[in-house]
Amino acid sequence: MADLIPAQTCAEPPTVTVWHDDSLYSVPLKRIVHLDIVLPPAYQASSKTYPVLYLNDGQDLGRLKMTSVLDSLYQKQAIQPFVLVAIHAGDRIQEYGTAAQADYMHRGSKAGLYTDFILTELLPYIKKHYHVSTDPAKSVFAGFSLGGLSAFDIVFHHPERFSRVGVFSGSFWWRSKSTEDGYRDETDRIMHDLVRRGTYHKQLKFWFETGTEDETSDRNNNGIIDAIDDTIDLIHELEKKGYYRAMDNSQTSDIRYVEIKGGKHNQETWSAIMPDFLTWAFPPN
Repeated sequence: MADLIPAQTCAEPPTVTVWHDDSLYSVPLKRIVHLDIVLPPAYQASSKTYPVLYLNDGQDLGRLKMTSVLDSLYQKQAIQPFVLVAIHAGDRIQEYGTAAQADYMHRGSKAGLYTDFILTELLPYIKKHYHVSTDPAKSVFAGFSLGGLSAFDIVFHHPERFSRVGVFSGSFWWRSKSTEDGYRDETDRIMHDLVRRGTYHKQLKFWFETGTEDETSDRNNNGIIDAIDDTIDLIHELEKKGYYRAMDNSQTSDIRYVEIKGGKHNQETWSAIMPDFLTWAFPPN
């Protein structure tokens, strides 16, 4: 592994530390995958293993104000310490998607390769070089937009590796058929169909966010933007599969859904709601 150089720290304790790690070459993706590793306070003085969050679009940590968000949560003791593995995107239009099939424009053609990279290269690499747990109960994946679709697909189909997933403004419109050719929601949205044909795993938990200004499209003219419709419909598919959603979003729920009034499809909205996700994913012991 190449020398790691601290990227940044905060002035006031407790503080996180960010390492840039450019040592991982992926065979299936045929590229170096750049990583930012965000270590919790006291990590370097400890030999214990930590829970871990894998995050798509890791190149956006700065715009997400992630170090400030984490420092604030650690100062409040609102979360348990965990290691954040921020995975920089490569060809995100092709690498993010659903591993089982590309969309109708052949986007997501490398999603299967990306999943292979995560399972066979990234997880072993992180376990070897950092103090992280491989227990699925302590392994979380999250992402934004297409990266959220990718994170959901990976967790839903690999419960032996992960137990929780966070999806910010997920691209659940991902389709096998163009809306211009006419569409049937029951069969054309790829992720919904994969959930419908998938298997229930009782340990899985799901966190979803949408903003009321994520987009303006309303393809079925029901007065609800597609981003919200697609997410709610996917939640309904999960409920049909057996996952429980408490309407008060209590801890007994398998599914938490947060809808932000005025929320947009951008890092500013996602940063603002990040504490809700992190306290859900890594509640204090």
